[in-house]
Amino acid sequence: MHMTVISGPERRRRWSAAEREEIVLASFAPGAVIAEVARQFDVSTSLIYNWRRDAQQPEAMFVPAVMAEDEAPVVPEVLGDGLANSPAIRLDLAGGTTVSIAATAPARLILTVLRALR
Repeated sequence: MHMTVISGPERRRRWSAAEREEIVLASFAPGAVIAEVARQFDVSTSLIYNWRRDAQQPEAMFVPAVMAEDEAPVVPEVLGDGLANSPAIRLDLAGGTTVSIAATAPARLILTVLRALR
């Protein structure tokens, strides 16, 4: 029987990104059984399932904002009582969908829209 004894103030094992990747790849191998992979690498099956789930998630939640150099900046027109409804923020999403947020939009509305897009 194999047993790992951890001494000192740190009671939890730490796995490097390379070790996690190796374990996750082994768990996705054809015919792999998670319990056997867990025993082979001396790791909890629940950790393997967590790492597998994390590996299948997109890398980033947000896409970096990029200013298009070939387009003129949008400058809101000033009307008699304030700004026109020209967009202050324009988000081009996958699938050709565009979301425009006016400069006069309330902060709570902007926050709600951005959370919904997450």
